[in-house]
Amino acid sequence: MKIAILGAEGTGKTLLSQALVQALRSIENSSLLVPDVLHEWCTLHGRTPNSHDHAAMATEQTRRVHASLPTDALVVDSPSLMTAVYSDLLFHDDSLYADALQHQRRFDLTLLTGLDLDWVPDRPERPGLPWREPFDARLRQVLLANALSHTVVYGAGQVRVQRALQAIAHHRDSQIAPLDADQPPWQWSCEKCSDATCEHHIFTGRLKIGNT
Repeated sequence: MKIAILGAEGTGKTLLSQALVQALRSIENSSLLVPDVLHEWCTLHGRTPNSHDHAAMATEQTRRVHASLPTDALVVDSPSLMTAVYSDLLFHDDSLYADALQHQRRFDLTLLTGLDLDWVPDRPERPGLPWREPFDARLRQVLLANALSHTVVYGAGQVRVQRALQAIAHHRDSQIAPLDADQPPWQWSCEKCSDATCEHHIFTGRLKIGNT
């Protein structure tokens, strides 16, 4: 099973990917992680990519997926569709979409990390990203416009991991142990909406409900 983890900057993609692989190892015979090439690139070069850097990164991300050893569960942190959206928003270059969308269709399940986590910069070369919500909105538009089904996962820490496992279980028509009784019920994403502001209202509404 191939699982793609997508989401805007600072929404917990890498933490979820790593924790999900560990959790799946107690369920599957084997599970592997394909790390985020963009994260590695920024760490290595100490800067964000220029427009001409994105194509090579997208190609490398896809190559690593294809080169992965056979496994029961392959979790991919930020497949090439992420790079295509970055290139589109930052440099108005949509040339990476064709290959990225073709690659994205090969995943069995796509998990989209929600905007409920506060953004905390993890590298000094990223002082601030005011376009986090625009990126989220554009990513959802691309997924919906190309009929790529996805599930949004919310929550921090183990709650988010458990909800990701529930999405996997739903996909396989199997059962995973439910959340604790004091946790809010898990829900599928709204497939009709790509408005990040709408999602923010939904999430804050849940918080208000929880505090009543």
